[in-house]
Parts: sequence; structure tokens; C-alpha cells
Amino acid sequence: GINLSVIIVAILMLALGCKKVDNNNPSTVTDIDGNVYNFITIGTQIWLVENLKTTKFNNGTSIPLVASNSAWEALVTPGYCWYDNDISKKTPYGALYNWYAVNAGNLCPTGWHVPTDDEWTIMENYLIANGYNYDGTTSGNNIAKSLASTTNWNSSLIAGAVGNTDYPAYRNKTGFTALPAGDRGANGPFYSIGNVGYWWSGTGLESTAWYHYLNSTTKGVYRNN
Repeated sequence: GINLSVIIVAILMLALGCKKVDNNNPSTVTDIDGNVYNFITIGTQIWLVENLKTTKFNNGTSIPLVASNSAWEALVTPGYCWYDNDISKKTPYGALYNWYAVNAGNLCPTGWHVPTDDEWTIMENYLIANGYNYDGTTSGNNIAKSLASTTNWNSSLIAGAVGNTDYPAYRNKTGFTALPAGDRGANGPFYSIGNVGYWWSGTGLESTAWYHYLNSTTKGVYRNN
């Protein structure tokens, strides 16, 4: 999942993860396109466990599908695409959205929102403190295995890494089922499917926005802008 932020151009095209405002719904949520998503509770927060794949904002307005690299690079308005412009990637990876789509404020299903940078951090700290590190410790950032799907990640021999099948009791222990959906660069090329999952936060900076990510060869959840 990913969420977007504010200004300039979309440097990364990430899959979008949404967070619920409250917990008074049944076990699934449906977006405006009719796509149905499951969700889970982590601490006091509720998260979708699938990447967003809507082609419309929740008010019914269509989000432009942008295929060409030059058009993507020139965008200063919302846009989305499928990885490699291949709609078969919709399942399981969802869509890739630029920051302008996230920053519009109505990308997620009604009652849900793109999580802020602080909300991501709250979730990560909760998991660390409650024994979701791959080795059961409660300090240090080693929670990626507990968040990552058990499929689709490139393999790794690094102990505790997402792509390693070691510590089986901790593989996707949260049920978050994070997938390596890759990204789309500011000038249009696609990168990193199978190796990295990037999720926008809703927190923008002056000309960038925070995102959080998992890598098949690493143990933690990391943050960049």
C-alpha cells in the first residue's frame, strides 16, 4: 500500500495502503469501483491488508490512467498506473499512485484515509514493543518479516530478512500481507517488483513526502522521502 503527499512531481509510484478512521464496519470494505478488501487491527489501528486498486476517487471522479513515461514525468495532477502498464498486475499488487492522487484527500474508500507518517511510526513501534521482531525481541526494528506476505518476495539468505523462509512462526504474523509491488520513477520507468514494497504516507514536506518500505533482503521497516 502507499499514500501520497503534496507538491512537485511524483518521484515514486507506490501501491497505496489505507487506514481506517474508526472500527464500526464488518470484516471487509468495498471501494467505489466495487473492489473488496479485508482489514486487520494492529494495536489501536485498523489497516487494509491489500493494496488499493481503485481507478476513481471516493466521490466518483476518475483518476487518469497514465501509461507513457513522458506523460508520467510531466504530471502535476493525480494519476495512476499498473506496474509495467500491465493490468494483470492489479492482482495481487494493486495500482501505483502518484503523490497528487494521494494528496487529493479522497483516494481511500469513504471512512478510510492514507496513514500519516506518525501513524506508520505508531504501528511500527507497537509491533516492536509487542514481540513482532523476527526473533521475538522487543527492541530494534526487525519487524518486516511479520508484516510481509509469505509469497511473491525475491529470496534472500540473510537471517531474518523478508525473503528468507526462516523463523516461520513470524512470517506475516500480523496478517498485514505486505507485497513487493515496486514503484515507478519520476521519469516513468518501473522498478523493484518482487524486491521492494513502498507505501506512501499522507505526510508531505516542502517538495517531497514520507514513505515507508520493506525490502526482501532486510529485516526492518524503513522510511524515506
